Amino acid sequence: MLLPDTGLAHASEQGFVLLLPTDIYIGAGVAAVVLTLVLLAFLPGWVAARLFRPVGIIHRPRGIGLHHVTSCLSALLLWALVWRGFTGAHDPTVNPLPLFVWTLWWVGLVTLQGLLGDHWRYTNPWTGPAAVLARLTGSRAPLRYPAALGHGPGIVIFLGFASFLLADPAPADPHWLASVVGGYWYLTLMGVTLFGPRWLLRAEALSILMRCYGRMGLFGRARGRISAGLWGWQLSSLGRVPLGLALFMVLLLGCGSFDGVNETFWWLAVLGINPLEFPGRSAVVTQNLIGLALANAALIAVFATCLWLGERIAGTRRSAGDALRLFAPSILPIALGYHLAHYLTSFLVDGQYVLVALSDPLGRGDDLLNLGPFFVTTGFLNTPATVKAIWLTQAGAVVLGHVIAILLAHAQAVRAYGSNRRAVLAQAPVAAFMIAYTFFGLWLLASPRGI
Repeated sequence: MLLPDTGLAHASEQGFVLLLPTDIYIGAGVAAVVLTLVLLAFLPGWVAARLFRPVGIIHRPRGIGLHHVTSCLSALLLWALVWRGFTGAHDPTVNPLPLFVWTLWWVGLVTLQGLLGDHWRYTNPWTGPAAVLARLTGSRAPLRYPAALGHGPGIVIFLGFASFLLADPAPADPHWLASVVGGYWYLTLMGVTLFGPRWLLRAEALSILMRCYGRMGLFGRARGRISAGLWGWQLSSLGRVPLGLALFMVLLLGCGSFDGVNETFWWLAVLGINPLEFPGRSAVVTQNLIGLALANAALIAVFATCLWLGERIAGTRRSAGDALRLFAPSILPIALGYHLAHYLTSFLVDGQYVLVALSDPLGRGDDLLNLGPFFVTTGFLNTPATVKAIWLTQAGAVVLGHVIAILLAHAQAVRAYGSNRRAVLAQAPVAAFMIAYTFFGLWLLASPRGI
């Protein structure tokens, strides 16, 4: 203390955010959300709806079936990656399959789907092969998808996917991941062959996820034109969605939130584990599965209760289920903001491994991208300027997601209740929920990690 000098330290995971005045950033983020709510309370009701009005860019070209061609190419690429998963290096930072699944697809392509628009129409690895099978056999799907199932199978499969991501001891193990990915692709293709495209719309969790986020994007289709608008403009025209799809949307936020919680010192303290002596993922499989289930159940209960209270304050008789069907799409901007914020730092590191893998896809020492002597670095986590930029980007994604969610929910409420006053009254409990969730999300970013 008396003789200060330079000290060297290593930043790991997201612990570097503790060096920043996070209380100031959290306060500013929450204040931005509160200010948005206050402005909506005094502005005319049509303002929020006008914000989500798209602008036409060009006439939409007539379809030529190109999406089936690109889908078949995606399937071929996926199977090449599965083959590399079985035959390539065991190191997940070298084998291209884990890098593609967990970095390029789960972080990069899912985020682009929500930010820009629906690329899944062209990158879906099932629609093209299913169309080829139908053409070769000359037959239609032999079975009708049971309407009573709704989105139930999709919800179950998505929870299974989240469990695999968060609780499996080795989700990035190339051989194990190749078995899971290859088996899931085959079973899904069988589902589409037996039940037709409705299987992708109701039961295939990844397609449901991508379709939800696809409606978040800046670009989309409206009145025969390729159009652009504020994030979520396509969600504003959805109206009431099926109850199963509404629950799926809320689960996107619940699973994403627990994805951050289960790594914090707080969660490890709940489990009675010293974060500096973490015993490994295999020691907390059951605990994480229970935590995932409780987190989603609590989120659904709290959100539905807030909607029910809002209905009673506004003096309407809409049930909690009907309100959830109406306002669940407004959850998606928050879920996407958390997704981007949570995975940003890992993407910045693992994205460098992706470049190396792309330069040498067969593991033969090639350098197709002419990278030269390339070394993966985490040096940007040791510099205050870059650390601040990363944290501001993460915090900005969380806050912007909440602001858009509030605008979207308010536009839906004005349309549903017919007046700005009743919309504000009905949205008061949900507004309190979103303010609290903003604080929670920014606290989560600032929390030290133990895994």
